[in-house]
Order: sequence, then C-alpha cells, then structure tokens
Amino acid sequence: MPKISNIYQDKKSGKWYYVANLGFNEEGKRIRKWGRGFSTQKEAKHAYDEYMNDFSKTAIRQNSTMTYKKFLDEYFLPDYKQRVRKRTYDNRLSSMDKHLPFFYRYKLSDISAPIIKKWQNQLSKNYSSAYIRNIYGLFQLSLDLAVKLGLITNNTAKIVGNVKKQKQKVDFWTLDEFQKVIATFDVTNYYELYTYVSIYFLFMTGLRLGEAQALEWADLDFKNETIRIEKSMFYKNAQEFYYTEPKTRASIRTIALDDDLIKLLKEWKEKQDSNGGSKYVLSYNGLPTNKHTLRHVIKRHSNLANVHHIKIHALRHSHASLLISLGINALDVRDRLGHEDIETTLGTYGHLYPHTNREVANKLTGIVIQQKSEIHRKKKFSGNQYIKKAGK
Repeated sequence: MPKISNIYQDKKSGKWYYVANLGFNEEGKRIRKWGRGFSTQKEAKHAYDEYMNDFSKTAIRQNSTMTYKKFLDEYFLPDYKQRVRKRTYDNRLSSMDKHLPFFYRYKLSDISAPIIKKWQNQLSKNYSSAYIRNIYGLFQLSLDLAVKLGLITNNTAKIVGNVKKQKQKVDFWTLDEFQKVIATFDVTNYYELYTYVSIYFLFMTGLRLGEAQALEWADLDFKNETIRIEKSMFYKNAQEFYYTEPKTRASIRTIALDDDLIKLLKEWKEKQDSNGGSKYVLSYNGLPTNKHTLRHVIKRHSNLANVHHIKIHALRHSHASLLISLGINALDVRDRLGHEDIETTLGTYGHLYPHTNREVANKLTGIVIQQKSEIHRKKKFSGNQYIKKAGK
C-alpha cells in the first residue's frame, strides 16, 4: 500500500490515524493534532484533509489582525538572525528596512498578488534585476515562515514569482580612463593622497571593498612584495564595524604587488605615520575607509577627468579587464580575484576575451607540415572485371 504523507497505521490495533502539523507556538514548540480510529487509510486521509481545511480558515480568522510589520519584528527577523551569519544578517537588514515597509500597513492575510506586483514594479523602476531578486527572495522567505506557522494558507509571493534574471553588463574603467582619473588628484594634500592611494590600490589589486577595508599593514610583506587576504570587514559606520570571514575559501589568498604599487604604499605609510598612523592600510584618520567616501571620490574625479562614473566594485572589474588585456589567462585571473571556481571567472569576464577563438585558429595554421610524396603508385583497377577483360 503506498505511503501517504501524515497518515499512519497503528501496528497493534491495525487502525489508521493522522498527524497534523500546525506550526509552532510563541515559545517555538511544535503544535500537532492527532486524529485516530479510522478503519482505512482512505478514511484517515479524508479526515486529515477536512481538518486542515477547517484549521487553515480558523488560523486566518484568528490572525487576521496581525500586520506584516508585527510578524516581521516578532517572528521572521529573530528566526532569520539565528539562521545566517552576522554579516549576512546586518547587510540584509539594511535592505529590508529600506524596502519592506511597503507592506507594514497591511495585515498578513491582506497581502494579495496585485499588491505584491505593484511593489515589484516600483522596485523595477529604480533597481537592477539582481538587486530586486535578492530583496524579493527575502520577502518570499518571510511569507514561507508565515505559512509554516499557520498564519496564512499559501505563499502569494511564490505565485507572483520573482523578476527575471538578467545578465548584468560588466562596467569598468580602461587603463586610459583610469590614468585620466588619477591625474586629477592633488597628492600634495594629505586627504587627496589618501583617496588617490585607495583608488589606485583597488584598481591594481582587484580586491573586494570589504577585503581592502580589513587590510592591515601587518598583512603586507614589503620584502616579498605581497599582501595576504584572510579576512573581510562589515562597515556600517564609524562606530560599528568588525572583521568577518572571507566570502569563500578561495578568497583566502596571497597577491603579488607590482613595484610601482609597493613604492606608492611605502610613501603612503610614511605620510600616514606622520599624521597619527593607523593599523589599516586604507585609512587617513585611524579608521578603515568607507564606501561613502570612495563613492564621492569616484564621482568627483571622474567628472574632473570627463570619464563615466563607475561603482566601487567596478574597480575590481577594471583590474580583471586590465589583466585580460595583458594576456593573463583565466586561471591566473581566478586565483588573483579569489573566485571559488573558473566558471565564476569565465561567466563574469569571458566576453572580454573576444579574439580568443580567432587567435586559436591563427596558431593552428601551419602547425602540421604537409609533405608531398615523390613515390607514384599505379592505381589498381577496382571496377567491373568483366568490362576490363572485354576492353582488351
């Protein structure tokens, strides 16, 4: 007899019973309801379905006054916080605080498909599909918990569906554009020297911003001209920042630095020490650099250089583009950027190798030397033997 979910048979009596999982109470304990004494599996299944239908309607009536905000604060956020890393929670919390208030005025039971779609369409006007997909994923995850707790019968966010995933264009500065930008800095000014070093460093190493923020002078080996990346940083503000684990295991790596960058960093270390010093490489006041400063710097100096604006992360893309333009193979690019696998590297930067296919063909041309034989063999007759004889 095929097994049916939530339906069981008592081995002693032979009778059938059901177990209905009704979610969790406020103390986090599972709530269950048993129905016993059914003669057949079919009867038990029918009774289970009827009970769950009645319970769902009752649950909705009982929780019809619960707003989405109350549910988020009292149920979802505490649950989500214990499931993910602190940095992940802190990063996602800022996004949720920004976008989920759209639903605060609604009751859980009143969040309908048209309401969700309206919110989704509003996001689409101002944000990328990748960003919207992340926010929508969190919203959908919250309604999953509401269903599990018996507060709503189904997840309407799943019915509406997330926005379509789109391939994002990789934005970057070319070497020529970068040189135009750094030419606009007044390096005789201490603050501008700091911002110059920060932009130059990110362009020439390809580090993620969090990795660069966490980088200490102790991580830099001037003798061997390398830096060691073993940590990242979550930076909320000048009062709240902390080290975190690297994004992936491959993010833990050692990067070789060019002579020009080493020289610049030595000069910067002297200037920094004469202005109070810091254990952080990218710091002008003892604190690690922050994204708001770098955003402002990029915008201001790209305007001065008449070069298009890029995001901070695009400096990482710019470094990858530079490596590719120099003929560095994809495996070395992967290792330098700290990608987990080569698929990530090729999926992001594969289009920057536009002439690779033609170069392969060019290299194959003439590789096999074809020699003409000087031996001439008589071709054996392979036709109809009767015709051959008749032609004699």
